Amino acid sequence: MSGSTTSGSRTASEIAAAVAAGRLTAAASVEAALARIAAIDPGVNAFTDVTAGRARARAAEIDAGLASGRIPGPLAGVPFAVKNLFDVAGLPTRAGSKINRDREPAARDGALVRRLEAAGAILVGALNMGEYAYDFTGENAHDGPSRNPHDRERMTGGSSGGSGAAVAAGLVPLALGSDTNGSIRVPASFCGTFGLKPTFGRLSRAGSYPFVASFDHLGPLARSVADLALAYDAMQGEDPDDPWQTPRSIEPATDALARGRTGLRIGVAGGYFARGGEPDCFEAVALAAAALGATRRVEIPEAARARAAAFVITAAEAAGLHHDRLRVRPADYDPAVRDRLIAGTTIPAAWVHRAQRFRSWYRARVLTVFDEVDVILAPCTPCRALRIGQTTMELDGVAVPARPNIGIFTQPISFIGLPVVAVPVRVGG
Repeated sequence: MSGSTTSGSRTASEIAAAVAAGRLTAAASVEAALARIAAIDPGVNAFTDVTAGRARARAAEIDAGLASGRIPGPLAGVPFAVKNLFDVAGLPTRAGSKINRDREPAARDGALVRRLEAAGAILVGALNMGEYAYDFTGENAHDGPSRNPHDRERMTGGSSGGSGAAVAAGLVPLALGSDTNGSIRVPASFCGTFGLKPTFGRLSRAGSYPFVASFDHLGPLARSVADLALAYDAMQGEDPDDPWQTPRSIEPATDALARGRTGLRIGVAGGYFARGGEPDCFEAVALAAAALGATRRVEIPEAARARAAAFVITAAEAAGLHHDRLRVRPADYDPAVRDRLIAGTTIPAAWVHRAQRFRSWYRARVLTVFDEVDVILAPCTPCRALRIGQTTMELDGVAVPARPNIGIFTQPISFIGLPVVAVPVRVGG
């Protein structure tokens, strides 16, 4: 078996095909991933837990099944890892915090972890994240920052920073993250990976630690669109354990990829989404539009107000979730997270009510845009990955706080639960 078959550059699709064809064993796939984690992760800090024993045992089961003629799953032998807000049997669900480490270990895996493993994927560990997912940078006060594999002095983005770093560094070909206001899309953008924020309610959130229940999404980061589709298909299906999930039949995405963009009406977002960022972010959109032949401009109305309303609802819901812990263990929070949560407790109920009313209006208005187009191209982040510790950045010639403004383009979209695929586009040098 050649070393190239276990290279960190292989996609999940390639690994699964090689395992199914007998060119690669699940055990060899797992050992290659564990070796890369041991060699590379000390400098990247993507992992908080490595489940090597579990992974080896699962790989042995898959190889034994293949040897006995069992038909492998679509992700057979594919190593994956999950943001540490997913329940992993035997581990406390940290959610990036100090406080949660005192919790009892999870009794069973979260729903999406179970579904990926049922498809043949093999969990190799849990990943670093911003505390309680209230983060756009990937800097964790307790576990240290996850580091961008392309430049370790730069941020991964957050809050699924470890997920973006693990995929970009070739430690695993597939990782799961969560996205409330941009926490899959921002790390995908900063780290140069593909990321999927599915439609709100499409995938089960059972067995994951919440942040803002009315915004939270779970989804994959990967090295290709095909890998996103494979993972998404494996994770679909109704789950009675998640009361927020939409009851809807499985709609496979993998087969749809063969159709390409034929018949799709593609628009380019103007207005709010065409200003307020660095030139590179708009050049990336222009390159994608040119490649797809997209010339129609569309306007998403009141996106700035949507972002403001998202801030209000996020702060209020998150503060409600953490109210009791804030009272008894305030010193155990990251001070930046604690201060935002405390601020959330002061928001008047009338503001939240107005934000929710606006949200309903805004959703109805945005849906009318899709009478004209099927897909909208827009920038993901307003800048390249910032330096770790950087607190301000310049947009349109004005110095602004870095942390909240990284998400200026992601928040108006997740606010109403629209699906988004983040695609890396290389621009400049």
